[in-house]
Amino acid sequence: MPGGPTSGPGDIRAALEAKARELGFDAFGITRAETSDKVVEGLRNFVALDRHGSMAWMKERLHHRESPTNLWPEARSAIMLGVNYGPKDDPRLLLEQKGFGNISVYARGKDYHDIIKKRLKTLARWMVETWGCELKVFVDTAPVPEKPLSAAAGLGWQGKHTNMVSPEFGSWLFLGAIYTTMELPLDGPHRDQCGSCRACLDACPTDAFPAPYEIDARRCISYLTIEHKDPIPEEFRRALGNRIYGCDDCLAACPWNKFAQTSAEAAFHARVELGAPALEDLVALDDATFREVFSGSPIKRIGRDRFVRNVLYAIGNSGDAGYLTKIAALKDDQSHVVRDAAEWAWDTLQNEGE
Repeated sequence: MPGGPTSGPGDIRAALEAKARELGFDAFGITRAETSDKVVEGLRNFVALDRHGSMAWMKERLHHRESPTNLWPEARSAIMLGVNYGPKDDPRLLLEQKGFGNISVYARGKDYHDIIKKRLKTLARWMVETWGCELKVFVDTAPVPEKPLSAAAGLGWQGKHTNMVSPEFGSWLFLGAIYTTMELPLDGPHRDQCGSCRACLDACPTDAFPAPYEIDARRCISYLTIEHKDPIPEEFRRALGNRIYGCDDCLAACPWNKFAQTSAEAAFHARVELGAPALEDLVALDDATFREVFSGSPIKRIGRDRFVRNVLYAIGNSGDAGYLTKIAALKDDQSHVVRDAAEWAWDTLQNEGE
């Protein structure tokens, strides 16, 4: 085995955490490469009730998501890592400025997948060189139960909004995972400290939480504006407000954010043009300009049509009839989702002007 900090399990864990923090990870913990029966039951119930909506991969790869060893039988430990992306200000402040689009905090800077995966691969190479182990790295794009594993590894707990809550960083943690064949010292799970609080549940504009710790993606604005490819059901369009990519309401409402810190990673800070983008600029984007503007951004993956669809809903909710001339041509757009949204925005603004 290559040389390195290998004198004992405790030394190995200490060396791993030190290296992870050196690479810019803010949270670190280790758990077994397994999940509890409760986690498996929750995932199965989520899919059985069709709460995954059109995210077919949730159902197709449910077995792999249920446990790390279902995805990779050789896995023995899961190293869970977090990076703080805490915003400078409460993202809900922009909701009242109806002429601007509200983009979820995580998508206002550079694509976190690229940044975190690079760090994970660096850590992974160091592990292989040091201990000669086998491993796999993941950032949100594989059937990995990141949140239950992170809770089991002590990074925090899954709050009633189903997202991670950290006592140090509130609700603002990007998660990454390394599965490894190494038998590593384990961290204990963090105690759930939500108590009787239901701030996140009450903050949801579309009542997407059937019960605490349960979510129906079909009602979630993040799902509707990002994953849902068709016209958004009319029952939710008013509730979108000016949210044009994702929603932070349940995250921002968490009282544990009083301990949150602004991210030290400059790449996650809001790009000037995405902090409060003007709807009139965004609605004019064609495909080429959209790709140029959102190069290096996670927003790019939903494409121009879905994005402009969302912008048109925000325009319809603005109450400003001055947009009518700007959206008239989009009623004949080549995309059916854009045409539908433009018609709705047009009719909504016309009716409010009468």
